[in-house]
Amino acid sequence: MTSSDQSPVRGRLRRADKVMSEAETHAFLHAAFCGRTASVDADGHPYVVPNLFVWHDGAVWLHTVRGDGHFARNVRHDDRVCFEVDEPGEVFPYGDLECDTSIAYRSVVLFGRIALVRDADRACTFFALFMRKYAPADSWGRERGTFPRVEATNVYAIKPESMTGKVGVLPAVEARWPAVNHSLSPQWPRTPRK
Repeated sequence: MTSSDQSPVRGRLRRADKVMSEAETHAFLHAAFCGRTASVDADGHPYVVPNLFVWHDGAVWLHTVRGDGHFARNVRHDDRVCFEVDEPGEVFPYGDLECDTSIAYRSVVLFGRIALVRDADRACTFFALFMRKYAPADSWGRERGTFPRVEATNVYAIKPESMTGKVGVLPAVEARWPAVNHSLSPQWPRTPRK
């Protein structure tokens, strides 16, 4: 194998039964509360930070305080990032062994390139969308659309190169244990409890 044959496959799920449709993935990105952005520094060390964000125009938009922080240095060094968002659901048993436990969930992982948004109008559009997503509709009676500190922030957009949405569905009650045993270890030696 050549080194190019050894490149990792990004954005492909092994379990076809867990794949979210493109429409579901985009809807989840619109609604999800918080995501995590992974970057790498010049020494190769990974760094992950939580971000409030907006899914807009086919990209993840987020912001940081303007300055020379760890994140800003990392993305200047290498614009390749990974962004992840998830939402846990109910934990449920699916078999008669303690390890036969799962969780309903939704998640999206995307790999892409991050870029600083230098246009003030585009940055203000991001902040308007951001406040609409996170602040109440009446904005506590304050004037909407005022962003005098936009120059004190870094606004970034992550354009996906690959993206997957994954969902673990909560089975109907009648399809869960103890009604149905979906244990992956049916031959496991069972000893009576004392």
